Amino acid sequence: MDELKLRNVHLQQVQNQIRHKTDGLSSSTLVLRRGQPFTILINYDGRPFDPLKDKLFFRIVLGPLSEEVPVSVSGQPSPSQWSAILERRVPDPNAGRTLTVSLYSPASSSVGVYTLHLRVETRGSIKSHVLGQFTLLCNPWCQADSVFLQSEDLRNEYIRNDFGLLFKGSPGNVASRPWSFDQYEKGILDICMKLLQLSPQSQADARKDLLNRNSPVYIGRVISAMVNCQDDKGVLMGNWSGKYNDGVNPSTWSGSADILWKWSETQFSPVRYGQCWVFAAVMCTVMRALGIPTRVVTNFNSAHDTNANMVIEEYYSEKGEKLSIGRDSVWNFHVWVESWMKRPDLDGDYDGWQVLDPTPQETSAGMYRCGPAAVKAVYEQKVSAPYDVPFVYAEVNADLRRIIIRDGKILATSVDKDIVGALICTKRPGPAMLMLDITSEYKTEMARSGEGANGRGVLQGIGVSLQLVKAPVVGENISFIVKIINNMAIPKLLRKYVNAQNKEYNHNPTGTFWEAHDDLTIGPNETVTVKHEISFNNYMLNEVREDCLVNLAVVIEDVKSQERVLVSEEFNISSPALNIQIQNESSVIINTQQFATVTFTNPFNVAVSGDLIVAGSGLLEEKVQMRLTIQPRETMRRPIRFIPRMTGAKMLHASLVLTAQSTVLRGFKTVTVQAA
Repeated sequence: MDELKLRNVHLQQVQNQIRHKTDGLSSSTLVLRRGQPFTILINYDGRPFDPLKDKLFFRIVLGPLSEEVPVSVSGQPSPSQWSAILERRVPDPNAGRTLTVSLYSPASSSVGVYTLHLRVETRGSIKSHVLGQFTLLCNPWCQADSVFLQSEDLRNEYIRNDFGLLFKGSPGNVASRPWSFDQYEKGILDICMKLLQLSPQSQADARKDLLNRNSPVYIGRVISAMVNCQDDKGVLMGNWSGKYNDGVNPSTWSGSADILWKWSETQFSPVRYGQCWVFAAVMCTVMRALGIPTRVVTNFNSAHDTNANMVIEEYYSEKGEKLSIGRDSVWNFHVWVESWMKRPDLDGDYDGWQVLDPTPQETSAGMYRCGPAAVKAVYEQKVSAPYDVPFVYAEVNADLRRIIIRDGKILATSVDKDIVGALICTKRPGPAMLMLDITSEYKTEMARSGEGANGRGVLQGIGVSLQLVKAPVVGENISFIVKIINNMAIPKLLRKYVNAQNKEYNHNPTGTFWEAHDDLTIGPNETVTVKHEISFNNYMLNEVREDCLVNLAVVIEDVKSQERVLVSEEFNISSPALNIQIQNESSVIINTQQFATVTFTNPFNVAVSGDLIVAGSGLLEEKVQMRLTIQPRETMRRPIRFIPRMTGAKMLHASLVLTAQSTVLRGFKTVTVQAA
């Protein structure tokens, strides 16, 4: 009888990837999750396979690491090492000679790109074959994996969902913007694996790096550093200068794929430019692609405490102008990610959400990275827990001291213990694009948006408060009320200074664009309410840009005693939104042409020009881009055709990049694509 001879091996890419929930991920290899079996078919000619005479051995190779795995005809897979078991199948006379083998990876396997070899030993020969490559990811569906997540809804949200919301603005006027994580776009998974390969850890000692890649704690730390380019061949270069002529304005990015593609296409040169929400969104893409559940989180009024004393100092002039003094600062918002994982390296129960921050702020063990810091350790003030818990704790808990100075002398001080970390939030899981408040996971006492402690102040016998009449919107005047209460039985002569400055979210203000000051007399036990308005014409040139905010401050001086009190409020001005309507949105079918309409009414009293860009991962193969000019109060309508290529929840999003105003207007629509 003819000798047993291998004909071919079928890795069953489609079937295995559906079972491993990696279908849709774009890679040059088979994509699998650890801790879960996959099956391959071995087709051969000649005599039947005889397990007493014939032996099969797989060799699993990961860089300099390899493991030989004999194929067993029976038994149970090992939880700690690779196993291969020959499945018993009823022979199919029409299928030729076929063996079905199930390969089992441990749930603690390293994440990476493996090569699979097969050695066939018969009495007459020994032959080796290279079968191909596979990419192995973490597995939140596997209970033994350290990233296991109990809820299927949360697994779908934090692993499989490829779009989300990023929150910006201020606690009292939260602005949301869509982001496309793009983990299913062409080549993105392979680029994410390249991040691991190009890390300083891998370059210094590939063997040690690959062994450590079994831990999501280690992977998170590596990716946190690789998303910025401070110490390595990382993805993004930060820029907070406002000058982006030699790159891309961070506000114009709307998805991760363009950034990761550009990094790969330029031989891994840093992409210009990113700011905190861009760093975080790209890291979310990479972590979800690697199989680690991840979400993007915004901390409003985020403290950057450079000297670790838990106090941020802000300086004002006697007329309420905020001054650029000192290295500490409070960012109006800061964006990081949380990833879900066990923490076997910590004493106590600190499994669950971990803060990871790729924005280069401070170094951690000599590199610009942050985390993973267990959210529970931040809540419990366990500042000794690795990694970087003190820095994150200060970001959400530092005290803010406001100081009024003149000629270097301190005129008045006040301390606000509630403003920092006033709101911490992320996208709510599920199809509704809503915000989820997670402040209580970080802090025992929650500050809430609204008037807030920063909007009130007390002088000897005088109470002062500052409150916006309504959340400001571009095209409308800014209205606010200053309320002064005299709790004394005597009249008071007061001097009132009101000052408005434009600022970016992570900087002290630049210059005053509006101010008012006057003297007033307030009677015994009297309350005086003064309404102010800043006209649209006053702020439109300064404030229409995305991520620009207003610092509004009031100083009340008791003329007789020369005592002063300061109250302030920082807020954003909401931009108008684009509207997207999808025709027959309840019956959007895969591989079938669909129609959408993008509309926008120009609220400005001048014509605006810019580029309209429409994109949607899984909906549009390429972005739709067109140049527009829209007259004052004119309504623009543009039809868009698209053909969905993936089922499930997807997002169509549009941005209008206004040239003269240096701003980006946005809109989005989610749609559920059904099977044919």
